[in-house]
Amino acid sequence: MTVSIKGRGALSQPPGRFDKLTKTLEQDGWYEDEQVDRRPETVVLPEPARSIISRNQSPDVSFGQSINPYRGCLHGCVYCFARPSHAYVGLSPGLDFETRLFYKQDAAQLLEKELAAHSYKCATIMLGANTDPYQPIEKTHKITRSILEVLLRCKHPVAVTTKGALVARDVDLLAALAKDGLVHVNFSIPTLNSELKRILEPRAASAAAKLKAMRVLADAGVPVGVLVAPIIPVLTEHEVEAVLEAARESGASFAGYTMLRLPWEVKDLFREWLAEHFPERAAHVMSQVRGMRGERDNDPDFGTRMKATGPVAQLMRQRFRLACRRLGFPEGHSRQLPTNLFRPPGRNHPQMSLDLL
Repeated sequence: MTVSIKGRGALSQPPGRFDKLTKTLEQDGWYEDEQVDRRPETVVLPEPARSIISRNQSPDVSFGQSINPYRGCLHGCVYCFARPSHAYVGLSPGLDFETRLFYKQDAAQLLEKELAAHSYKCATIMLGANTDPYQPIEKTHKITRSILEVLLRCKHPVAVTTKGALVARDVDLLAALAKDGLVHVNFSIPTLNSELKRILEPRAASAAAKLKAMRVLADAGVPVGVLVAPIIPVLTEHEVEAVLEAARESGASFAGYTMLRLPWEVKDLFREWLAEHFPERAAHVMSQVRGMRGERDNDPDFGTRMKATGPVAQLMRQRFRLACRRLGFPEGHSRQLPTNLFRPPGRNHPQMSLDLL
């Protein structure tokens, strides 16, 4: 029997897919009267890295390169598609993903080195493609801020996606980038319901805090948008229009959405979470999810995995399009950031621009 842990999204610790040894704990009746604190301790460790920029060729996303300052995420969103990445380092996509965290301690230095390479071709870098760059540990480690400082010095375009209100701390850097049109910030808001948020993404910022941070950035001239992500059938789909309206009132100038995705181990974690928190609706939720995913828990195919298929998905596309049109959000908006201002680090001096090497 699984029991939810306050402040955590996952209920269990399933083994990673690459584990060769799996341990199973069994209740044998001993010490049943003893109160055991099940809350796992949060451990944050440095992660050595030889490079910092990741690249992808997915046709479903609008960026080709990204930086993940952290591995794992303290926000604990139960639906997070990045959870399986913990299996690559021999950890569980369950509670380990929320409690065994890693930071790229040399991120700024590695970034300068990669941007200075003669082979580097400037293209927008996404912060927040995998785990959140403004999760709570950023407050003390400041890895994301150090990355933004490098990008600002080099006049390099950057896009940010976050569920954290901490992004408002860096309004000085983001506003400076915005003066040259080199940045936009996306806030991911799946629900305005504080009670649902508490169990769905327990340590992410509240919707109210995200909207407040959105307004701070918008007032400073930073282009901000909202991602209604993920949209969960039955549980959050009725809030789509309300989220868009709240974001528009807080300064958002563009909007997007994704439907719930349940890759690999995430599907089991989500089913477990549903059974614990919404037992009376669990079957209905999963029926809707499977109806959008070709009668599977997950559709990994390019072209359909982000927006899904079927009648429910089609209706959501129509609702989203109509709401955006009513609120004045541009349809099919894709923000292209300039690359012609880029100045590689270490080659800013006039005599260093000849590249005589």
